[in-house]
Amino acid sequence: MKQRTVFWGLALVLLSGAAPAFGDDLSEAAAVLCSSSWAMVCTSDEVCESGPPWAWNIPQFVEVDLATKMLSTTEASGEDRTTPAEVLRREEGLIFIQGMEMGRTFSIVVAEDSGSMSAAISGEDFTVSVFGACTPLPARR
Repeated sequence: MKQRTVFWGLALVLLSGAAPAFGDDLSEAAAVLCSSSWAMVCTSDEVCESGPPWAWNIPQFVEVDLATKMLSTTEASGEDRTTPAEVLRREEGLIFIQGMEMGRTFSIVVAEDSGSMSAAISGEDFTVSVFGACTPLPARR
């Protein structure tokens, strides 16, 4: 069940923990690095578990290229996982990222002023909530 639940628990990516986690100001960022700190997985049979994201194969770090709308694991993770976002909007100090892949949907909200992040992934008979923080990535050369 855990493998099915979070093969792409990437999305989110994605990530404000049980204790508040804060990143940096993202208002001018073209790309961000998000770190997951806490997750909760619930199934339709009324079972919920919470704990560290990696317990469900959720990447600890996800890079989000805001210009190309691509989410990916870091090169150092060795996982080589990527997924496109269908929606990426900046509005009223928040970054909204949404997409769908492999029978799952994801929705991520990041506060531009603090970098705090929350994400939801859902599929048939399960949901995943992930909390964490994001920080700007330097421009690529």
